[in-house]
Amino acid sequence: MEDDLAYADVFTLQRDRVPAQLLVELLLQRIAVRDAPAPGSHTSLRSVLAVSENARDEARAQDEARAQDVARAQGEARPDRDRAPTGPLHGVPVLVKDNIEVAGLPSTAGSTSLAGRVPAADAPLVKRVRDAGGIILGTTNLSEWANIRSARSTSGWSAVGGLTGNPWALDRSAGGSSSGSGAALAAGFAPLAIGTETDGSITCPASLNGVAGIKPTVGSVPTQGVVPISFSQDSPGPMARTVDEVALLLEVLMAEPGILDRSREGPGGLRVAVARTLRTGHPATDELFDDTVGKLAATGVTVHDVAAPAPSPAEDEDEIIVMLCEFLDGLATYLPTRGPGGPQNLPEVIEHENQNAATELAYFGHDLFERAVALGGCDTEVYRAARARNLAWALGTFLEPAMANADVLVGPTYAPAWKSDLVLGPHSRTSSGITSAASIAGWPIATAPMGLVEGLPVGFGAVGRPGSEALLLAVCRAIEQPARPTWRQPCRG
Repeated sequence: MEDDLAYADVFTLQRDRVPAQLLVELLLQRIAVRDAPAPGSHTSLRSVLAVSENARDEARAQDEARAQDVARAQGEARPDRDRAPTGPLHGVPVLVKDNIEVAGLPSTAGSTSLAGRVPAADAPLVKRVRDAGGIILGTTNLSEWANIRSARSTSGWSAVGGLTGNPWALDRSAGGSSSGSGAALAAGFAPLAIGTETDGSITCPASLNGVAGIKPTVGSVPTQGVVPISFSQDSPGPMARTVDEVALLLEVLMAEPGILDRSREGPGGLRVAVARTLRTGHPATDELFDDTVGKLAATGVTVHDVAAPAPSPAEDEDEIIVMLCEFLDGLATYLPTRGPGGPQNLPEVIEHENQNAATELAYFGHDLFERAVALGGCDTEVYRAARARNLAWALGTFLEPAMANADVLVGPTYAPAWKSDLVLGPHSRTSSGITSAASIAGWPIATAPMGLVEGLPVGFGAVGRPGSEALLLAVCRAIEQPARPTWRQPCRG
């Protein structure tokens, strides 16, 4: 019974009028038992960095508003006591990645540099969730600084939150950088979550944890109140266990009604380009993707293969230069907005981490931070040249040729989750590279689980032109294979 309610989708919760107080209490207890690093616990995920002290009060207020709605519909509500109508997320608990400002919650990006600098106000995207009736249940752990700190970082680890596990297999990676958002959804800690993506940070954890998500077109969801990496590539986006729920939350985040209805119309008639050249390198994953494309073709789409080039080391290098330059400048603007009680720019963050090395540098360094400072920011020829080359590749070499006769481009996202390793860091590259060009160009990319390989989920990715989110979700909806995790204990092999 507890699992059934914890894994109920938003539409079932709303249809059955499940009291928000009941749901919030159940989820908070579930987090306390299964997520917290309690002594003797064998299922500690560390996916939720902080829970909201106000969640119960918000749930009570939403239940009262629903009762007023019912009374109004029955003609029993007094005009002077009427409340505003309930919204599309009424009474639905939502978890928010901890690099997004939520009033009264840490919003640290996983770093002690921001610890204690608690926001007094919500980021605009969080306000949209509250205005739609959503209940902020808490914030989720992440790869520290959204994984821009070191080339040797371990996905899902932060100095504030520790290492996030994967509920499918507790010794395997939850991906990153929206690690906690993906793991918490798979664990049944909330029906909806919000992540952020610069390149792969929603797609990866969604794929590895067997949930759905979308990085919307850059600029379509406000980024004010979000710890920045790259103004040209950052985008917050929704994550959920089903594509329909992703579409519902996306409508709220983008303030654009109708996405859910359009995605439910199905992909029939769409032209789909299949990037057979983008492979994970894991035979069983790539074979499952090929089978999934065959099923997609049966839905009435027109499928054809394209030779989309995987990014080379040169493209990767240009992208990291762009991100580091934009990060240096963006952080210098952002950190002062969090008050004077801590680092105000990236050099001061580096100094803070050096002074707190036992906590911050316990497993890997901040080599990318140091490189960002050395690069000098966006007002440099190095930045301008790298950005120009990057865009020329993403648009002129990859996206425009690959999608010349297509509405959507599809490919596998990641192979099954690798084992987390804080000693050696990242030593397994299982990405197909499908996120790279879309990320550089600011185009949307969606992902949904396409099935299991060796008992672990793998993802199907869909890329489209700016503003094509509903089409991408329609394609993902046609192939999604949601499932509940197995909580496999750590093991050899």
